[in-house]
Amino acid sequence: MVTGIVFHEEYLKHEQSPTHPERRERLAYTMDQLMEEGIFDRGDIKILKPFKASLEDVLEVHTEEYVRFLERESRTGGGIIDWDTNIPKGVFDRALLAAGGAIRAAQAVLDKEVDNAFAMVRPPGHHAKPYIGAGFCYLNNIAIMVKWLLKRGFERILILDWDAHHGDGTQEIFYNDNRVLYISTHQMPLYPGTGFPHECGAGKGEGYTVNIPLPPGTSDEGYMMVIEEVIEPITYEFKPEFIAISAGQDNHFTDPITGLALTARGYAEIMSWAVKASKELCNGRLVAVLEGGYSVEGALPYTNLGIIAAMAGYDISFIREPETYLEELKWRKREGAILKLKENIKEVKRIHSKYWSCFR
Repeated sequence: MVTGIVFHEEYLKHEQSPTHPERRERLAYTMDQLMEEGIFDRGDIKILKPFKASLEDVLEVHTEEYVRFLERESRTGGGIIDWDTNIPKGVFDRALLAAGGAIRAAQAVLDKEVDNAFAMVRPPGHHAKPYIGAGFCYLNNIAIMVKWLLKRGFERILILDWDAHHGDGTQEIFYNDNRVLYISTHQMPLYPGTGFPHECGAGKGEGYTVNIPLPPGTSDEGYMMVIEEVIEPITYEFKPEFIAISAGQDNHFTDPITGLALTARGYAEIMSWAVKASKELCNGRLVAVLEGGYSVEGALPYTNLGIIAAMAGYDISFIREPETYLEELKWRKREGAILKLKENIKEVKRIHSKYWSCFR
């Protein structure tokens, strides 16, 4: 297997402020970690150079009014979208490069240049709606990539969004589309306050949005329960032709702005499942696109390493948490999380039994 890594130095230049959670070190430290581990010295890891997404591809997702606003404000900087998303100078071009990085990853997989790919891009995208950015996001990278795939004849695409925050932008974009199955696991309560099980799509897309809220303290055990009881049955019934992952690493137990308890090994196990599913259902076609993850000085680089190792088919048994973090993991886990999660799973199955035979 060959795994592609989309990266460009320009991604490190995006900065809202030196203390903002979504800052350059998120990616810079990951690249340092990968270099130290010798990942790029192997023949089965390939660096892919991104290109800017075309305006035509961006306008498949976003309104022309919003795109022109973002382009205009980006020339001078200083504009504001919301309380945690300002518009730095030059962000429009970098957002185009991030969206183009996602397309580049999909293109490399379709052309069989690589087997699967991880678009390690910034800024992230899954909160961006057609008409406005939000939550550190400007253009919805994964949605732009999926629209690009749909234009090339794909009819069934799975988006698995495992970011700790609900991808409200991605959900809204595909809410009426039965060609895209959007499955989201996310902490609740948490920003942006959406992603309830009853939000299940509309029109032709009814039943094709699946939200699985996770209580604070949900750990590896809970995530695997969700995969086994909800995600896997629906995925295998849907039979996607392509799997796209919104890969947010803010579920990790050291993340400063969330309250979940996933480990780096847990991330690797989830990606191993996704790789296996892609091989069995869609000839291995899988692309992950980086979203959140803010444990910059802590676990984020090691978590990304675990994900890449799983994508490349390496032995993931070596993925372990540093001893200094284990006490925090004990603190972050909550005994009642599994009981609440079981209730949530039961509700998701009840709602979606109307649409999916696997729950009847």
